[in-house]
Parts: sequence; structure tokens; C-alpha cells
Amino acid sequence: MKQVFINLPVKDVNRSMDFYTKLGFINNRQFSDDSGKCMVWSEHIFLMILSHEKFSTFVNKPIADTKTNVAGLFALSLDSLDQVNEMAENGLKAGGTEPIPAQDYGFMQKMNIEDYDGHTWELFFMDMSKFPTE
Repeated sequence: MKQVFINLPVKDVNRSMDFYTKLGFINNRQFSDDSGKCMVWSEHIFLMILSHEKFSTFVNKPIADTKTNVAGLFALSLDSLDQVNEMAENGLKAGGTEPIPAQDYGFMQKMNIEDYDGHTWELFFMDMSKFPTE
């Protein structure tokens, strides 16, 4: 079975866990401790939110300041535009920010949300029946 683990350095592990819980992630306590939390998006996709100290044990480069620089862009596909709007609203209520306005490409609508540390998530819904054929 193939799985995806996204590892993000965060300044406050518990605050970040609360943020991602409000977005709809579920904490897997079996793989969590005070320095890192395993947050489940689906049965194959996991988000590891790690303190800077713990994250540093896995890399030999400095941790990027994602408040002023982009280190990655993470996209989550949702089942409807309503889900995109709901998740974005939950992210904003949880203290996230919307770095750019929502975008509508006709067949795809997306919103961007940044967490407390500036990690950017694209939340999108795609309706392939509306994809341009020419």
C-alpha cells in the first residue's frame, strides 16, 4: 500500500493540531507525542506536524520561514464547492489567513488557506464535465 506523509515544521504543535482538526483532519494518537502530531486526511494521506526541534532531526538544512517565503504548496481535492467553502471558512475561523482571493476556472474552483506558520493549502473542487474540450 502506498501512502503519503507530509511533514511540516510548526512553532506550536498543539495550536497547529487544533487548526488542522478544525479543517477536518483527525489526530492519530498512536503516532503523536508532545513534539509531533500525526494528522489523518484519508487512509493513505497523513500530515505530520512537528516542532522545529523534532523536524530538524530529519534534515540538514535550515527550516524556511514560511511566513515570508513559500516552501511548498499543498492541494486537497474536495467533493464539492460547498466543502471547499466550508473548509476554508473553518480555517479562517481557526485563525488561518486567505493569502489570495478565491479563483474560479470554470471546471475548477479553489481557495487558499495559510496556517499559523504560513504553510499554504489549496482547497479545490474540480468538475471534469465542465472541462473545456478545445
